[in-house]
Amino acid sequence: MGGVPVEMSRERFEELVGDALDEVPEELLALMSNVVILVEEDPPPGEDLLGLYEGHALTERGWDYAGVLPDRILIYRNPILRICDGDEDVVDEVAVTVVHEIAHHFGIDDARLHELGWG
Repeated sequence: MGGVPVEMSRERFEELVGDALDEVPEELLALMSNVVILVEEDPPPGEDLLGLYEGHALTERGWDYAGVLPDRILIYRNPILRICDGDEDVVDEVAVTVVHEIAHHFGIDDARLHELGWG
């Protein structure tokens, strides 16, 4: 891949994030509780990430899990635009990133995701 990063407004990117969420399997979205999806421009300095899950995986939530802020899935706009060639690419990449982050939320590792076809 390569070429010029996609030029895209934040508004358009957020629309595509919405489109990407439509591609995420219903059964995964239905399982997400207390999670918000946010768009950030860039990951923390020194991190090479497309997305990040912040919060408590369901497998780690104990009896004392209550009244906490929602977990967050962060989608990083600039790194995704750098590896994409157009709107459809962005939708695909965001969908895969969101699925990966949701999977981490449920304690599913990357190897299992590959088996499920979400490389």
